[in-house]
Amino acid sequence: MRPTLLVAATLLVPGFVSAQARSYPLESAAGLRLSNVAVEPATLDGKKGVRVTMSPDLVRQLPTMTPDQLNQIEPLALIEGSDFSSGVIEAEVAGEPAPGAAQGARGFVGIAFRLQPDLRTYDAFYLRPTNGRAEDQERRNHSTQYISHPQWPWFRLRQESPSKYESYVDLEPAVWTKIRIEVRGDRARLYVRDNPQPVLIVNDVKSGASARGGVALWIGPGTIAHFRNLVITPDR
Repeated sequence: MRPTLLVAATLLVPGFVSAQARSYPLESAAGLRLSNVAVEPATLDGKKGVRVTMSPDLVRQLPTMTPDQLNQIEPLALIEGSDFSSGVIEAEVAGEPAPGAAQGARGFVGIAFRLQPDLRTYDAFYLRPTNGRAEDQERRNHSTQYISHPQWPWFRLRQESPSKYESYVDLEPAVWTKIRIEVRGDRARLYVRDNPQPVLIVNDVKSGASARGGVALWIGPGTIAHFRNLVITPDR
């Protein structure tokens, strides 16, 4: 399926000129390069999209994997032909823990950007939907997350810079949530729903000011995720 080309109607930020936006309805696995995931068409709350889960082969291997091996797994669905450095990425996402998932599963769902050909090196923002309304303030404070793999996983960022790369936002599992990622060089912002203010600010994107790469649908361990209406608007 060829992505529809849309002309960006406005300047996103003064001083930056938008290129043409590319819109991906995400109603099938066409145009996606899969890595450790399975993708199928699905409808959630009457809205068409794709359902993304860990691949059956990977699920069978999980019980025998060591923690180090688990940390090497990158469940991604790359948007074929995507090329992004700075600009805006928008999508509707939903996530929930899969049946039988480990106790720490949170329905991890997000978008990776600047993904390199090794399918392991990238920056990403993601949500932990079950944290949004948890009866535990510390869990609520970890509702959103920035990461930069492989050098900066969430646990290293949390250990070395507590609370700097995470934040609270109201979320519910298995509910469509609109997200918007703005990247300008080495600065990035995550917006949730149509809130004009970002819920998470990153002023030191770990890949640097000029890195570029692909855009991918991202999930974490033990997740059932849904994606729809992805729009990528790179800066010229």
